[in-house]
Amino acid sequence: MSNSEKKESSLLSMVATLGIITSLAGLLLAWVNVITAGPVAEANRQGRISAIESVAPKFDNDPLSEAVVVAVGGDSVKVYPAKEGDRLVGAAVEGFSMNGFSGRIDVMFGFDADGTVTGYEVLSHAETPGLGAKMNEWFRSPEGNRSVIGRSPARANMTVAKDAGDVDGITAATITSRAFLEALRTAYDAFHQIETAN
Repeated sequence: MSNSEKKESSLLSMVATLGIITSLAGLLLAWVNVITAGPVAEANRQGRISAIESVAPKFDNDPLSEAVVVAVGGDSVKVYPAKEGDRLVGAAVEGFSMNGFSGRIDVMFGFDADGTVTGYEVLSHAETPGLGAKMNEWFRSPEGNRSVIGRSPARANMTVAKDAGDVDGITAATITSRAFLEALRTAYDAFHQIETAN
């Protein structure tokens, strides 16, 4: 067997081996995905339930099963109505903005029946630790005009003070602050649509 035949045989062996390893790795990944899909979906569901319970007014219905999707400015926003009996007492709304410093932020906002913010939970973001990541505490702080809780977007200018608004932005994180408040306004607009429909 010549050197060129040995090299060709060796190359074919390596390609075949690599093909087998790649196929096995693909099958293993597919198997892991099938096994973990259910638990991941359940963890996401439990996270939504927890966020709804922490931000919405007291309710006795199942907001998750009664969720509605509302169109706001060309986007779809999910609203979880909070009811006592048949009466709408508020909602939890998944607001978002694509304009964070590091991209998309998702926030669950709670509103009472008249549109006042009852709470919020940041669901996901990629903002800078120590700066933009402060949004989960900053906008509930009683210092200055930071807190959005207890305020209504219908009666307050929910933009940062730097833009002539009523809310103090996070120090050194104005872009994140603008995105957070944009998410709040989007959530309020979605809530307002279901509020006026009831």
